[in-house]
Amino acid sequence: MPDAASTRLEHEYLMTLHAPVAGSPQPVDGSLTIFHSDRGWAKGPKIDAAIVAPTGDWLRTMPDGTLRVDARMTLRSGEGALIHVVYGGVIRIAPQQFQAMGAGATLTSDDIYFVIAPVFQTAHPDFQWLNHVQAIGKVVALKGGEGGYVAYDIFGIR
Repeated sequence: MPDAASTRLEHEYLMTLHAPVAGSPQPVDGSLTIFHSDRGWAKGPKIDAAIVAPTGDWLRTMPDGTLRVDARMTLRSGEGALIHVVYGGVIRIAPQQFQAMGAGATLTSDDIYFVIAPVFQTAHPDFQWLNHVQAIGKVVALKGGEGGYVAYDIFGIR
């Protein structure tokens, strides 16, 4: 077994994704809550798109308090491209930070661990390069309460 990695991860900034929470969350039970976003945006060097409904984020609470993200959304670019985005992720948040967020506080990557792994699907020729990218995203900000949203910086991994 090697004691060190034999490859390197290189990354390229792709976009920032900003998704406001729409409506009220749907608490299914103590371990599953569903969130929706019917607006928002994705902007980066090669993309400028809007989030379009429907979207969904099935957020599961694990027995140790870790949160697991399972999200799906569609982006529509100015060129009319539809880009389907699917991502899983992990959130680790201290109980006091979770309470503060529930009261409307905005948390950042300095406050919580929140990492996602998006993949993309599109037929539009201007954006087919996204079909070939495994991305990693890190939370920029997560706001709870009225006006809640999540924002990520998303990077392509090479």
